[in-house]
Amino acid sequence: MPTRIILAEDDAVIRMDLKEELEKQGYLVVGQVGDGQSAVNLARELRPDLVVMDIRMPELDGIAAAEILTREKLAPTILLTAYSEDDLIDRARAAGVVHYVTKPWRQSDLKAAINIALARFQEFRTIESKVKDLEEALATRKVVERAKGVLMEKHNVSEQEAFRRIQKLSMNTRKPMKDVAEAILLTEELNA
Repeated sequence: MPTRIILAEDDAVIRMDLKEELEKQGYLVVGQVGDGQSAVNLARELRPDLVVMDIRMPELDGIAAAEILTREKLAPTILLTAYSEDDLIDRARAAGVVHYVTKPWRQSDLKAAINIALARFQEFRTIESKVKDLEEALATRKVVERAKGVLMEKHNVSEQEAFRRIQKLSMNTRKPMKDVAEAILLTEELNA
């Protein structure tokens, strides 16, 4: 399936040229808008693979729109602009823009920027997923450790036996160990 792109450019001629070039390179332009707010709204609706936009646009500039797209994890953003001042580049970096291409763009610049942007965004999602999994594993471990402590004290069993009981109950009830451990802790609270 081709990469799905939204274009946000207030100059209709540039937008048309850019669309033509992207389609020639094999990308699918799923939407075109002339301002940043419309780009955000369209990205929320269409969930594109990438948003390519200008910086200076009406309603909401490209950097502010990119910040929203990044925060809501809608799509990576490439800024395609004639402006390369340090303050704009700093704002773009802080907003989570994954690539910055200056006009006039060349075919090779555009293709490279898109490939890098998509790769970086995928890396970000992979890392984010791993962090989420690690946080969940840590939370489970903390709850299971506390539940083991309750079982060890209440039933005078070893740490291994307490863990084995939680594990066995988890398998028998087909519930995650975290849920079983939370139930043990809740029961202990109610009986206290």
